Amino acid sequence: MVEILSDYELDRMREAGKLTAMVLKELRAAVKPGVSTKKLDDIAMRVIREAGGTAPCVGYGEPPFPGAICTSINEVVVHGIPSEKAILKEGDIVTCDVVAELNGFMGDAARTFAVGEISEEKRLLIDRTREAFFEGLKKAQIGNRIGDVSSAVQACAEGYGYGVVRELTGHGIGREMHQDPDVPNYGKAGRGHRILKGMAFCIEPMINMGKRYVVLEDDGWTVLAADGLPAAHYENTVIITDNGPEMTTYEEEI
Repeated sequence: MVEILSDYELDRMREAGKLTAMVLKELRAAVKPGVSTKKLDDIAMRVIREAGGTAPCVGYGEPPFPGAICTSINEVVVHGIPSEKAILKEGDIVTCDVVAELNGFMGDAARTFAVGEISEEKRLLIDRTREAFFEGLKKAQIGNRIGDVSSAVQACAEGYGYGVVRELTGHGIGREMHQDPDVPNYGKAGRGHRILKGMAFCIEPMINMGKRYVVLEDDGWTVLAADGLPAAHYENTVIITDNGPEMTTYEEEI
């Protein structure tokens, strides 16, 4: 069931989103060659705890996820597990996917960061994945449907010749990390749940430089591009207001 949030609840979503954005800001500054993904995870946990929040990714799912955030390097699309052995190298790209809970509500956002100097191909992949998000965001208007968002993301990414991952989607969010409705990154305009004031959901293009196909590692979490080419991810929590869609997790504005 799709939850409709009150103005009070939307304010709590804004607070959780601001914390999520703070974490991403700290991570952006910390990403550099020689840093382990475990170090990034430690930074995220510190920021969340200092703000009085919790990290709902810890222990989530089956098998239980061990980290506070997901850290996905190069061809890892999503759900990379933080590790002291995973050391960032010059030219890598790394996605940090952060969920923070504060006062009973959630913020969820992801960014793909450059590690030092990266190739032009990787830079364009990051920039265009972000662009696909904002094309989808334009369609997140009262009275439209989720399929309008999905089709806009797909058209943008595929227009550049990229593969749009289909096995994983955006999602509703509120008191829980994952709620209805699903928000795919592909689909047909005019389909899906109607967008209403008070809805909260995550738009999150997961875009492969090559083909759209993915494989799951034996750890039960790590999802890789099947062809081994890099992938990027850009996500914000969006709330629907009378004034249009509002991103609660947009760290560039902090």
